[in-house]
Amino acid sequence: MPVSPGRTIRQERSRKTYEALVITGFKLLEKREFESITIAELAGAAGYSVGAFYARFESKDEFFEAMVAHHIRVRLRAHQRLFATASRETLVDAIIGDLVKYYWRHRRFWRAALLRSTNDPEFWAPLNEAAQGFVASLMDRIEKDSGRPLTEQERSNIRFAIHIVFGMVNNRIVNRPRPSLLGHSTFIENLARAFRLVSDYAHLAGSGAAITD
Repeated sequence: MPVSPGRTIRQERSRKTYEALVITGFKLLEKREFESITIAELAGAAGYSVGAFYARFESKDEFFEAMVAHHIRVRLRAHQRLFATASRETLVDAIIGDLVKYYWRHRRFWRAALLRSTNDPEFWAPLNEAAQGFVASLMDRIEKDSGRPLTEQERSNIRFAIHIVFGMVNNRIVNRPRPSLLGHSTFIENLARAFRLVSDYAHLAGSGAAITD
């Protein structure tokens, strides 16, 4: 059955309200911890009523899951853009730089996600799936640059290098570092250097990506 124009308008408005609430959540998290943000504050900042919030989310926990879904979509688009546009020589710096800058800006969101995962392992499943997709795409890009399939040892090295990068970022975020610690360019440069060394990226991508440190 065709959808009536009135229903289409209502659905569009509902979708816009849903997205506006999620975007507002991220904006509030730039200055406040998630636990301290009330539903009334969130709804008011987005320009809606508490009733509008509960018409779309059963709880604050469900709202946070919607934020996680939004985060996954944003990161997927960012990865696709980087893999499509970064050169072989700039790929590692582009990926690490984008990763650190994103997670530093959204550190309160990510800290809330990390803390929740300790109490609810199932909560982490979509984030883990997204991470696995990122690693697979990275390996595909490296295989394309190298012109050959990666060996299992090379794949293992890349996974370990990614674990080091995310481990360092997550540790800094959970431990609430000073802005100069995670946001400083030296931190990004050192992470990129560590990734290259552990993954043996210069060998994988060819002489054009040789380490110049």
